[in-house]
Amino acid sequence: MTSATPFGDDPGRFIADFYTEFTRQILDTDDDPGAIVDRFHAPGFVQYVDGNRIDREKLAAHLRPVRRNAAGTRVEVHDALARGDLLTARYTLRTTGRKGDTISDVGFFGRFDPDGRMREAHVFSRTRSAP
Repeated sequence: MTSATPFGDDPGRFIADFYTEFTRQILDTDDDPGAIVDRFHAPGFVQYVDGNRIDREKLAAHLRPVRRNAAGTRVEVHDALARGDLLTARYTLRTTGRKGDTISDVGFFGRFDPDGRMREAHVFSRTRSAP
């Protein structure tokens, strides 16, 4: 029996939409950062970003300075595969900030609940200056 997944036929579109909408809600609403995290992440989620463990509280705290410093992001997915609740992707994240722009090359390995909320992720990135 196959479990339901939120990825549909295009896991690349799913992960791009996930981060695009998450970022939009951070930057374009006055919603509490913890409430935004809860809409996109399952209870008890954990993610590791370049070896740093991030849970709900750390992510919500991180979003406050993001609101002050970021103006927008764009996700360009190069490869994405899904199987069951696991999604892997390679994408470029372009961030427009008040102090300049950055480009990050990202490798993503994550598990999602059937409702589309992230349960676990391992993210590896390399940030470079925008041209």
